[in-house]
Amino acid sequence: MSSAAESATAGFLVWRLSMKWRVAVDRAVAPLGMTHAQYALMASLYGMGRSGQRPSQRELADHTGLEALYVSKLARALESSGLVARTRDPADPRAIRLELTEQGWDVTRRAIKVIQGLLDQLLEPLGGQHGARANQFTQELATLLYVPLDPTRVDAHLDENEKEQS
Repeated sequence: MSSAAESATAGFLVWRLSMKWRVAVDRAVAPLGMTHAQYALMASLYGMGRSGQRPSQRELADHTGLEALYVSKLARALESSGLVARTRDPADPRAIRLELTEQGWDVTRRAIKVIQGLLDQLLEPLGGQHGARANQFTQELATLLYVPLDPTRVDAHLDENEKEQS
C-alpha cells in the first residue's frame, strides 16, 4: 500500500475504490454492449426476476440507488436494444414494470460471469470472495451503506465550529 493511501481519509478511499470499480466494470462489460450503469440495472433485474419479481422503475431505482429518472432513461435504451421489456402496471397505470427479455437474460448471465471474475481479482488480497476477511469487508460496507447521511447536519456542525472559532 502506498504511503498516500495509508494517510488518506476513509471517504477518499471509498471514492477511489468506487471509481476504480466503476471503470473496471465499464471496461469489462463494454464488449457485451453495455455500461456499468446498464449492468447494475440488468443484474438487479436478473436477481429480482429469478425470485419472481417484476419491479417497477421506482422499485428498481430504490434497489440500485440510481435516480428514478436515470433508471427510466436506462430502461428505455435497454428496451430499444431488445434487452428489457417495459410494460404498464395494470394496477397502477403510472407505474412501468421491467423485466429482462430472453436476449437480456443471456447477455446478463454472460456479464455476471465477467464481473464475478473482476470481483475475484478485487477480493483476492482479502482471501477471495468467500474468505472470512472478504465477508467481514462486505458486512462493513453494508453497514456504511445504510448509514443515513444528512447534509443539513453537516451545515449545522460547520456553523457551530465557526461560532466556537470566533
